[in-house]
Amino acid sequence: MDIQGYCAPGFEALYDAFAANFRDHGDVGASFCAVQHGEVIASLWAGCADRAGTEPYEEDTLANVFSSSKGILALIALQQVAAGKLDLDAPVAQYWPEFAEAGKAGITGRQLLCHRSGVIAFREKVADDLIYDWDAALAQVARTAPWWEPGSQQGYAPFLYGWTLGGLIEKASGETVRDLYQKGVSDPLALDGGFGAVGHRSSRIADVGPLKKPLPELRPNAIGRSIKEDRQGPVATAFTNPVTLMMGTNGDQWRNALIPAANGHFSARDLAAVYGDLASEDPQLLDRTILAEATTEQSRARDAILQTDVAFGCGFLKAGSAEDLAFGGKGGFGHPGAGGSVGFADPETEVGFGYVTSRMGQSLFMDQRAVGLKDCLYRLL
Repeated sequence: MDIQGYCAPGFEALYDAFAANFRDHGDVGASFCAVQHGEVIASLWAGCADRAGTEPYEEDTLANVFSSSKGILALIALQQVAAGKLDLDAPVAQYWPEFAEAGKAGITGRQLLCHRSGVIAFREKVADDLIYDWDAALAQVARTAPWWEPGSQQGYAPFLYGWTLGGLIEKASGETVRDLYQKGVSDPLALDGGFGAVGHRSSRIADVGPLKKPLPELRPNAIGRSIKEDRQGPVATAFTNPVTLMMGTNGDQWRNALIPAANGHFSARDLAAVYGDLASEDPQLLDRTILAEATTEQSRARDAILQTDVAFGCGFLKAGSAEDLAFGGKGGFGHPGAGGSVGFADPETEVGFGYVTSRMGQSLFMDQRAVGLKDCLYRLL
């Protein structure tokens, strides 16, 4: 495999760690980037971006990072807090009156961010194309009742997170999510991608697909079993209502839509730049006081949807002891995405980390590919 890119002196072993993902772990097209103190330690890329194997994967190639999108959306929400437009402890309905329907009047922005709202899935069967219509999705969210008493337990919202939080952001700010992302995140850092796959600096888009051979799991993943056992339960409904949530990610409708919990298209360089800034002593994207509060643990529990123990700050997963959530030091935070992509910040070392792949594994959080790169990086620091 011809590995392209750069490693700083002393970090050349990252070439071999990245190559191992192609040789041993099934990568076909991927990129990796790490920054420290605002300087690039490594930016590597290799493979093909399309199914036919004719388009080379480049440094600015965008791939769907799925739930890694959530960390970027959380950052936009926190920027509205810093601007005085959003109070996380005020009811969402204060900004979005329709959201008060169906027992949601007391739900706060903080509960949305740390997955304690109970609004984790559409309760009634919705049309397959609903997810491509932003206004219709927001209206459906406003009508949806929580699956349990808000605040009573932690339950990850794999897709509705984007519409609940995105709707709140837009109502509180009076601006669109895409405009806020552009001026608050993308422009300051000159990022390649964004939500959806259109209108960004890069027009290179990788086709995503499953790994040909599954990787060994780093922790038990009970989601698939739960979906099969109870097709009408909250886990199955959260991931499959509608079925388009799990299909069509290479199609134009998905790429053109705004599905901010799941259809961010970013490069590894993007994720490393964002989290590198947030890991620095003087971040330009967010006030340090607000960032410190947001990255403090807000909720820790056996998650009702993920069915494993996990801790959240405001929109970010907190570092844990397990290797698939080891974001450097204890103060690390970030967000992995389905399939293996991940971005995280480690304030102790001021490291920002990004790994993006076009070949999806089945692990719950990071898999062997990102973990191998992370472990190699930290041996060299």
